[in-house]
Amino acid sequence: MFDKAKPEAERLFVGLMMGVVGRGLVATSISDETVRKELTVFPAGYIFQMMVMPKGPSFTTEVQADHSLKLLKNFQGKPDLCVRFKHMAHAFLVLSFQEGTARAFANDRMFVDGEVSHAIRLVRCLSRMEVLILPKLVAERAVKRYPTIDLGVKINLAARIYGRVAANFLKGA
Repeated sequence: MFDKAKPEAERLFVGLMMGVVGRGLVATSISDETVRKELTVFPAGYIFQMMVMPKGPSFTTEVQADHSLKLLKNFQGKPDLCVRFKHMAHAFLVLSFQEGTARAFANDRMFVDGEVSHAIRLVRCLSRMEVLILPKLVAERAVKRYPTIDLGVKINLAARIYGRVAANFLKGA
């Protein structure tokens, strides 16, 4: 009984977390100057997607003229950059913060379809988001290096990011 429930539970969790990460990345791109600076190398209209193969949960974002991101719903085209998890269990490890993104790449659990240097920038954006919104103990497991960040700045940005994520979920409901 539990053998059948585990894959479905992983799929539900990964689906929820893909929604949170996609919305969190968008919110961070609006709230955090560091992430917006990372995104300045991408032209407006650049499309980034993260997904689980073969047809698992995903999110897709588009770079706006102000270097923030916009979440795209029901995107069917070919993105400029796609980060693909090879299996649901691999996505679960990363999205449950048991394994960082850099480690997942090193362990061949995911691959990039697109420019690798762009993927590295986006991983830095994801890492910055994780540092801002997660407790330090959890974020240290998720990122390669935990930066020094003033607690007041972290709390302020985290509150703004969580507020935008919540508003986006409510708007979509």
